[in-house]
Amino acid sequence: MGCTSSKGTTVAATTTTSTTTTKQTTTDDNQSATISSNTLALGAGCYWGTEKYIVKNFQKKFPNSIRDAKVGFMNPNPSASKQKKKQPTYRQVCTGRTGHVEVLNLVLNDPVTTELFTELIRFFFSFHDPTTLNQQGNDRGSQYASVIFCSDPTQMEIANQVKAELQQFVTQRKITAFAKSTVTTAVVEYTEFFPAQAEHQQYLSKHPFGYCNHRIRFQKWPRVQ
Repeated sequence: MGCTSSKGTTVAATTTTSTTTTKQTTTDDNQSATISSNTLALGAGCYWGTEKYIVKNFQKKFPNSIRDAKVGFMNPNPSASKQKKKQPTYRQVCTGRTGHVEVLNLVLNDPVTTELFTELIRFFFSFHDPTTLNQQGNDRGSQYASVIFCSDPTQMEIANQVKAELQQFVTQRKITAFAKSTVTTAVVEYTEFFPAQAEHQQYLSKHPFGYCNHRIRFQKWPRVQ
């Protein structure tokens, strides 16, 4: 996005285990589970492309699944997030020194089923490269890290499960669309969200030929053996 940086703190791949808390809804024909929280944030490099692919492309598959979406910044370090309450500017984040990641903050429409959340995380992995730590294409720096910010234990469990499946597929070469062989995506707790300035919201809708280095890298999630 015109501000690349190799400086800043590395956002390392993180896995957090947690206890599942789902609400079960039973019908005569099937049983589905809903997730208690409908909020999360996704970092996949430049937030312009993340917004486009999630809001536009994901909702082609799952219409009206998103209630609200805004781009902005989130720090994966809970302690640092509590200490730094001041709204960071885009230029400050671009230095890679604030610890913030460019994210798309999402509020999903209720009810949020475990199936929908799983499909969202799978789609998230399909349009960026989660094996290039703190880098997407020419964009380099911790602000471009691949991160899933989860706001409840069930979200975190699903995100970790999907990440583990993806690693298995990469290792088995069922997915060969990435530059490297280790999925570095961090799965962390949701912290404070700082929205970006108005001109950066829905940027690629307003500027269809604007900067975007995202693309669909694979079409179908392989079958788990």
